[in-house]
Amino acid sequence: MASNHHDTGYKELFSYPEFVQQLIEGFAPAEIAELMDFSSLTNHSGNYITPLFEEKFEDVVWSVEITWNGITQRVFLYILLEFQSTVDGTMPIRLMHYVACFYDHLLKTRVTTPGKGLPPVLPIVLYNGSERWTARQDVYDMVQPEPPSFLRIYQPHLRYYLIDEGRYTDDELAERQTPLSGIFSIENAASSWEALQQAVDRIVAIIQADPLKARIDPVITRWLKRHLKRLGAGVNLERLDSLVEDRDMLAENLENLVKKERLEGREEGREEGREKGREEGRLEAKQEMARNLIKLGVLTDEQIAEATGLTTAEVQAFRAEDKH
Repeated sequence: MASNHHDTGYKELFSYPEFVQQLIEGFAPAEIAELMDFSSLTNHSGNYITPLFEEKFEDVVWSVEITWNGITQRVFLYILLEFQSTVDGTMPIRLMHYVACFYDHLLKTRVTTPGKGLPPVLPIVLYNGSERWTARQDVYDMVQPEPPSFLRIYQPHLRYYLIDEGRYTDDELAERQTPLSGIFSIENAASSWEALQQAVDRIVAIIQADPLKARIDPVITRWLKRHLKRLGAGVNLERLDSLVEDRDMLAENLENLVKKERLEGREEGREEGREKGREEGRLEAKQEMARNLIKLGVLTDEQIAEATGLTTAEVQAFRAEDKH
């Protein structure tokens, strides 16, 4: 199963406040989520980036009210959807640039002014690559070697919060009974169609039990169809409109993929067995030739090894057997 990381469909997922809430409550530090009034989530998504970074990327921006020490203020959640196949070591620089451009946008649109001050931002990188994330998480850590103490206070700081989907085990995702955790399970089930079939069964059960089933079912259905297309599933799911209502049709399609996978696995196993048998036959022929040459008593062990393709040690072992 091969996948590329473009057109992930996550941008649509995170245009819904439910999925933003599930992301923060399920995968961000608990002390952050506890401060948030998720009923106040407001979408501010847009492209705030200047041409400094020209690559195609997906981002979503939301704001939410937090209350702490009796003070209520609005925090912006800048969520970067990072689905490149390899880890980008420049991420701290990119995030610093993105957040600066976002602040510039807020000032230009007079959402705030320099006098009022800038609102807090929580930068989040959501990553689903196969490699585990290794890039530094604060731009300060990229300043190497560490400068002398009098210079440290002048170095830039911007830390992002990383959500690396592949880091979560199946058990850890199962503890979070949300549609988003089900989506992460499907993303992580790229090793086989059977693993994906099990992950899809799980997310269908989650959706069925969700009070917002009617709202989220079509969203996840669209996402799954795009995901299966990216994986090269080769199945016709045009008539699939609902994971819940059309689950039998989906199950049949996935079962066919699983059967095909098992059949190919058995055929591959048979071919491996045939090749192993051929290799064993060739080895036995070499060994028989070596024994016959030893009995002639003319050639040295080195000459017999060269003639048969065996090692000198193997020939010496056969000679020792003959003496017994």
